[in-house]
Amino acid sequence: MTATHENRTTARGAMHMLALAGASCLVFALTGGASFAADKVTLTYMASQDWVKDAEQALAKKFEAKTGIAIDFQILPSGQYFNVLQTKLNSGEGPDLFGGQSGVTDLKLQYNVEKNAVDLTNEPWAAKEDKLIAAQSTLGGKLYGLTYWDILGNTWVISYNKKLFAQYGLSEPKSYAEFKAACQKLLDNGIQPIYEPVADGWHHVLWFPELGPRFEQVTPGLADALNANKATFAGNPTMLSAVTELKEMFDLSYMGKNALADVYTGASKAMASGKVGMVLANTGFGSLVEHDYPDMKASDIGVFLMPLADNQQVNINPAGPTHFIYAGSAHVDAAKQYLAFLAEPENVDYFIDNTPTAMTLPFTGAKSKFSPDVQALFDSHKEARGTVYQTAVAYVNPQWMDIGADLTAMFTGSMGPDKVLANIDKRRADLAKAARDPAWKK
Repeated sequence: MTATHENRTTARGAMHMLALAGASCLVFALTGGASFAADKVTLTYMASQDWVKDAEQALAKKFEAKTGIAIDFQILPSGQYFNVLQTKLNSGEGPDLFGGQSGVTDLKLQYNVEKNAVDLTNEPWAAKEDKLIAAQSTLGGKLYGLTYWDILGNTWVISYNKKLFAQYGLSEPKSYAEFKAACQKLLDNGIQPIYEPVADGWHHVLWFPELGPRFEQVTPGLADALNANKATFAGNPTMLSAVTELKEMFDLSYMGKNALADVYTGASKAMASGKVGMVLANTGFGSLVEHDYPDMKASDIGVFLMPLADNQQVNINPAGPTHFIYAGSAHVDAAKQYLAFLAEPENVDYFIDNTPTAMTLPFTGAKSKFSPDVQALFDSHKEARGTVYQTAVAYVNPQWMDIGADLTAMFTGSMGPDKVLANIDKRRADLAKAARDPAWKK
């Protein structure tokens, strides 16, 4: 549970959490979206840890001051969120608003939006949302979600301490061999090469499916073949190389001695300490570090692409945390007002200005604050980019935390890289059969 949640959870949110722990049905019912006071609407918004930024909470206060409609944020740990959300949706007790990762497959499997979410196609902000991003919240020609997240600038890249690289004569690696050599050089000089927070369960997974553009480059059409059940993860040489190299990074202590206990909220502190060389982070990480630790400037942090399997393709993910309105809410109109408020140009810019990691938002006219290093990376790879596999390949994103558990087992020696890939295939088959995907019918 985040500190933000601990500080801001209301009495209603607290009773909601008791209900999740097994409190009475009466307490559970009190949190279903109806407010305590008959003359005031309070919208419940349930989301996973780290999805609701401080800037949005501030905007919610402004929204309440303007409309009288309050927002009760209910933030759950990421490892529990999807199970809790699905339980509530399946029981018909969903919150007024819920967060979820967009992506057409997830819209079907995780949220069943055609049943559980409100059609937002005709909302005034819908035409202003980036079409590439909006497509991942659309099913059957209907838009179901507002993606209020820095998708365009939220590419996961390796951020590195420029001063440390200069001190030890290192340059941005373009291959795994060069990356490994840089890591070893740092380690030999008492610097932890990489801060990798395995404990959260989700972050270390990024090293694999984010390499989708590289997998596609080596084997053109692979995503389509996987979606048609004509290819597998297991046995693919590029995928096996990537996972094997990830294990080697752990085995060689490049992730440090405490990787299994580290959490992502400690990443900016680790970078600012000068004792860590690199962090896999989004493109706004430099700004976050400067915000949290002003002695280290964003300009002191450079970026390069994840070089596992010799990758040099930019990993673009047009899907991300998205706001949905629960179809069973008693306050649909009020929830629509909240989403429209968030999408107003001045509020979009407020969010960008007050969220260190947000370089932009996917709306027409939104401001951009990319650093020169990030802009240079994008400019130099205009033709070398593609869609990450958790979005391009069906039945990958729903098993994200399971992949994380398998990778952790691989780090600790109880599972090999080949088994990790085989498990992904098995879960994909199970999910596809549950969805009655015709490609998996024998």
